[in-house]
Amino acid sequence: MSNRATAAGSPNAPVSPVAQRLSFLDRYLPGWIIAAMVVGLGLGRAFPGLNRVLNGAQVTSGTSLPIFIGLLVMMYPVLARVRYDRLGAVTSDRRLLVSSLILNWLVGPAVMFTLAWLFLAGEPAYRTGLIVVGLARCIAMVLIWNDLSGGDREAAAVLVAMNSLFQILAFAFLGVFYLRILPGWLGLSTVGAQLSTARIAESVATFLGVPLVAGYLTRKLCERARGREWYERRLLPRLGPFARDGRLFTVVVLFALQGHTITARPGDVARIALPLVAYFAIMWFGSFALGRFLGLPYDRTATLAFTAAGNNFELAIAVAIGVFGVTSGEALAGVVGPLIEVPALVGLVYVSLWAKRRLFDAKDSDLEDAP
Repeated sequence: MSNRATAAGSPNAPVSPVAQRLSFLDRYLPGWIIAAMVVGLGLGRAFPGLNRVLNGAQVTSGTSLPIFIGLLVMMYPVLARVRYDRLGAVTSDRRLLVSSLILNWLVGPAVMFTLAWLFLAGEPAYRTGLIVVGLARCIAMVLIWNDLSGGDREAAAVLVAMNSLFQILAFAFLGVFYLRILPGWLGLSTVGAQLSTARIAESVATFLGVPLVAGYLTRKLCERARGREWYERRLLPRLGPFARDGRLFTVVVLFALQGHTITARPGDVARIALPLVAYFAIMWFGSFALGRFLGLPYDRTATLAFTAAGNNFELAIAVAIGVFGVTSGEALAGVVGPLIEVPALVGLVYVSLWAKRRLFDAKDSDLEDAP
């Protein structure tokens, strides 16, 4: 009989034993993120000049200092928890590895490109922002959705590390391909000279490269000095809250920057939301069905689905701000992303747990009852 506990704000929702081990704050993180969005929107609406204050100090690629700090604080603990010496254990599962790479770097960007053009053909700024979102593969929030759904923690962490490396190497090229080269081949309008490959590469290298190197060196040096048991039982629990707090801080800042625009243009927000909802549904259900078809166990099927459906909106927004400006339509499209992603993927956590009971637990029960 399956365990039941509270998750994502519902007192009777079934969750995995992994989710039951989450702290109170982490278990209800989706709720805190929604609250952070509301706080940010309220601040942006109440103080229209706040964006000038937040952008008063800027760092690489024209990104505001508060966003820069929030992104690094959010991503560093995530990448410090990856067992880099266990890469082989996960990458040896060719079904999971190849499926994840194809879904994340071929299917995902292509689906978002298609949806952006179908829904926002006449809105070049919003369309460009969504395409940039499609290139930013999830490396942070996916760990929360994965834990709540009972996915494979080790596999999720390794896929996060691989996505980080791949984004550093390929993001700038893919950005030029989907914004300039492919539209040109198809006879569609392209993004003009403001698209800078160097600035995209600089943003990605900063916001992913720095925490990735820091996370790797932290694990390597601390394990060498104190051992793995001390590192994972003593140090990681102290680093973990920084990822959560950095994420909430970043969400508040992002929504404060665009708070006035979001509340003043509800029609535009709805237009941006439609392709995002379609994207999450297509990517999650398609990936989950693929995992089931390939015969992956439930925990890796859930990991495959959530790593394919989630996006790194913070990175996408940082790139959009650095290339197009903080008040641009491209940046607004990125900010709307988490507004839609959080409730959508919380709902998909429940769908995943339902599918586990109906498709996986039932199958295991049938095998146990077979003579």
